[in-house]
Amino acid sequence: MARQYTKRKRAQKEQQTRDAIARAAMELHEELGPAQTTISAIAKRAGVQRLTVYRHFPDERDLFAACSSLYDELNPSPDPSDWLDSDDPETRLRTGLSEIYDYYDRTEPMLSKVYRDLELKPVLNDSMDDVGQYFEEVLRVLTEPWTSSGPGDRFIVAAIGHATHFMTWRSLVRFQGLSNEEAIDLMVSLVKSARSSEIAIEG
Repeated sequence: MARQYTKRKRAQKEQQTRDAIARAAMELHEELGPAQTTISAIAKRAGVQRLTVYRHFPDERDLFAACSSLYDELNPSPDPSDWLDSDDPETRLRTGLSEIYDYYDRTEPMLSKVYRDLELKPVLNDSMDDVGQYFEEVLRVLTEPWTSSGPGDRFIVAAIGHATHFMTWRSLVRFQGLSNEEAIDLMVSLVKSARSSEIAIEG
């Protein structure tokens, strides 16, 4: 019985150390960016030795996966299925953009550095694959009420894809000084214009 208790306590301590390392990496990625975060800095933040970091995460991909998983747990993305309650195209689009832009507002420190460092840290593309799958679902849900399988649908898909991208939000809100609400109004107008282009092409 004592041996089992000791093993269980040891396993708990190991998990706590692993969690502390993942949290330290996450915090440094948000503060400095993945490309500027060193193993030494992670070890210092987590209160462990560098070799301890390597023991728990011998592969950089494992460390990034643990960091991403923790960040997603603490900062869940909006659920596109919640937007299906509305069949009205504009209402659904405004609801989706509102939740996505609020999410970008909260997570900008991390997202801006991840996008900045993509070329410097190819391993980040693994986590971006999950982001891509998520936004495929976002695009499907938001475009469905607008499209009609006509030749102009690609304009609507392009407009909504542009509207939901982090860089679009950042340009409009951070660089152009719009509020989230103003940015949403502008993007809805863009999609309506794309819809008009579709009608003109089909006509």
